[in-house]
Amino acid sequence: MTASYRAPGVILTEREHTVPLDHGRRDRETITVFTREVAAPGGEARPYLLFLQGGPGMEAARPTSQSSGWMKRALQDYRVLLLDQRGTGRSTPVGRHIPGETPEAQAEYLTHFRADSIVRDAELIREELGVDRWSVLGQSFGGFSTMTYLSIAPEGLREAFITGGLSPIGRPVDDIYGATYVRLVEKNRAYFERYPDDRERTREIFRRLDDEDVGLPSRDRLTSRRFRQLGLWLGDSAGFELLHHVLELPFGSNAFLHDTENAVRFHRNPIYATLHESSYADGVPTRWSAARLLPPEVEEEGYFTAEHVFPWMWEDYAALHGHRAAAELLAEHPWPRLYDRDRLRHNDVPVAATIYVNDLYVERAFAEETAASIRGLRPWITNELEHNGLRADGERVLGRLIEMVKGRA
Repeated sequence: MTASYRAPGVILTEREHTVPLDHGRRDRETITVFTREVAAPGGEARPYLLFLQGGPGMEAARPTSQSSGWMKRALQDYRVLLLDQRGTGRSTPVGRHIPGETPEAQAEYLTHFRADSIVRDAELIREELGVDRWSVLGQSFGGFSTMTYLSIAPEGLREAFITGGLSPIGRPVDDIYGATYVRLVEKNRAYFERYPDDRERTREIFRRLDDEDVGLPSRDRLTSRRFRQLGLWLGDSAGFELLHHVLELPFGSNAFLHDTENAVRFHRNPIYATLHESSYADGVPTRWSAARLLPPEVEEEGYFTAEHVFPWMWEDYAALHGHRAAAELLAEHPWPRLYDRDRLRHNDVPVAATIYVNDLYVERAFAEETAASIRGLRPWITNELEHNGLRADGERVLGRLIEMVKGRA
């Protein structure tokens, strides 16, 4: 199914593509994957740039009529293809309830929603559109997916741009989460240095949430451990202020409760939580790594957590209740490898990637290690931006990566 629209400054073409649920069994169940093509007037024949967004379990951004940021820069050279990752947006969705009659069947269903399946969806779509090779821009988890693309189908890529998304290759999951906690402690200390009065305010909130039954607009109980997850903001360029602006609100007020609930939105895309640790499972089970490695210091000092998932979330978030049994099984699942070391070592696709020095979510040292293991990858190591650099200053970020791939920077 295809439909085209004209909006000020852009031409939008929407398509629904039928793909197999399991790419290893193409004659079985199928699902739908939605794409939206964005082109500047007169740029309908430009080469494609496939955008793979963060996640897992997040659909593509919805473009406005006037392009800005990275999209504005991209449309000068490309037409952009936005893809709703399987399970999200207008693709066949996975909501509160997972298809399958048993937890085992539900867990098996979700094993087909990782980066390897997303890449194979993209390859079928590329072939369907009659494209020889296209370019790819991967942000965060989209960068991980781009590395998977380079591992399993590099023949489909002309060039690759990665922003904040160089995943460790073959490292134990515990190494990865251990490193994130070191960064997390640093970020918390920096936050409370900027807003020293918030330290006691935070401890007071934690105490009250432990002692009082505080209900959110969704009717979930707001627990202290759930409130602690507002630290997800600490890796954003505006995150310190976003967190402070919640902490300054009167406790229990309508604004406080709404802003707290909207800060961590597992209820909208539950597979973001259920599949999150699997993003780092390069050939191994994760066994709730973030929960096992949580340093006592985080609770003792009244610190916030970040992009970590914990088994208790499937109790505290009503939207995750239907995923609980499957999540427990997936934590023990022996995931297949996401990356092919040998193919990456002999890669011939031009790649440019940002590595953010203070990245809370993707450890810099591991990202540099990965960059060195991908032949032809040119890294841009910078402390000017945080993990959300593509959103914060996208025109400059993508512009520089394009120049690097073209050998002009």
